[in-house]
Parts: sequence; C-alpha cells; structure tokens
Amino acid sequence: MPAATTRRPRAGAPETLLTTANRLMEQHPGYRVEIIGGVIVVAPIPDGRHAEVLTEVMIPLLAAELHGQATDVLQRVGLWLPGDPEDYAVPDLAIVDADLDEHLIENNCYDPAAFRLVLEVTSIDYNNDLRNKVAAYAEAKIPVYVIIDRRHGRVHVLTEPVSGGYDSHQVYAPGQEVTLPESIGAPVTLDVDELVRAGRPRG
Repeated sequence: MPAATTRRPRAGAPETLLTTANRLMEQHPGYRVEIIGGVIVVAPIPDGRHAEVLTEVMIPLLAAELHGQATDVLQRVGLWLPGDPEDYAVPDLAIVDADLDEHLIENNCYDPAAFRLVLEVTSIDYNNDLRNKVAAYAEAKIPVYVIIDRRHGRVHVLTEPVSGGYDSHQVYAPGQEVTLPESIGAPVTLDVDELVRAGRPRG
C-alpha cells in the first residue's frame, strides 16, 4: 500500500494516526516517524556518530555473510507491530529473512515474523529505545533486540520475548564482547569498546 497523501480528511472525518504519521514524514524528510503504543514518535535526523555506530555493527554482520543468502541486513525498514491497530516501528538496523518481500503488510511495513534481530542506536530520546520499544518488540515476538546505548556507554542484548518485555536482558560494558545468538543466522561477536568509541563525539 503506498504512503498516504498529505491531503486533509473531509470536514468531520477524523484523520487516522497512520495518515498523520505519513504526512509528518512528507513534511520533515529524513526524520523518523513511528507509532508506538498508539502514540506518534518523531525522531530527528541522526548525527554522524549514530551512523558511525551502525557502520561498526554492520562490518561483522556482513563478514558473517548474513546479507544476501538466507538473510539480509537492512537499515530503517518498516516493522508492523501488533500493539495498536496502526503501530509500526522503523528500527535502525534489522536482520530479516531473505523472503522479506513476501511478508509486506501495509504502509511499507513487514510482518515481525520475518525479523530475526532488530537493533537501535540511542539518540536524544534514548528512553524510547530502552523502554517503549522493549515492550513493543517483545509483543511482536522479535527474538533478539540489541540496543547500543550511547548515553551510558553500554550494549543491551534482549532475548526470549515474553508479555511486557524480555525474559533475558544482558548488559555489556566496555572491555567486554557481545556474542549474538546464532539464531540470527551465523555466529557474530561485537566489540563493546569499538561501538562505544564510535558513538562518542570527536574532539
């Protein structure tokens, strides 16, 4: 289904959250607009350090050949959420099944069953990634949720989704390595030092 246009609804007809979200995206190119728990969330254009962290994450994922065969490594792909009728998220990075195109639901968002991992790099509104999205991704049964917490210099790995959150929540500090579950498609280890360093402002 193509994105909704910015036309206003006729007088008396309420505008849906999805229509409002799509209008906001058209009016603010580059901003990320999501609907989490029935609330529209707008995130500003990320800074260069945010992008640097994503690059550092992608290097070992691509080296493990997770892109182009049974799975793909994608940035900012729409994930339909089961919470509220119009909920969706746009994670910074995801590992998805290679047949993702067969799982399109609507509004350029895909069935969560096709996602093996989602990853968020925190920016200004880090609480959204550390709280609201934990519940949303768990409800969607995303098996692995990784958070690169730039504010506190840590990496969170959440697995085993249950009602309201994840049964396993491991936190890694600089000096440690993160071994991701092999359910993502291949063994992958992330160096926390490298990720934290990449996220810090230079100078």
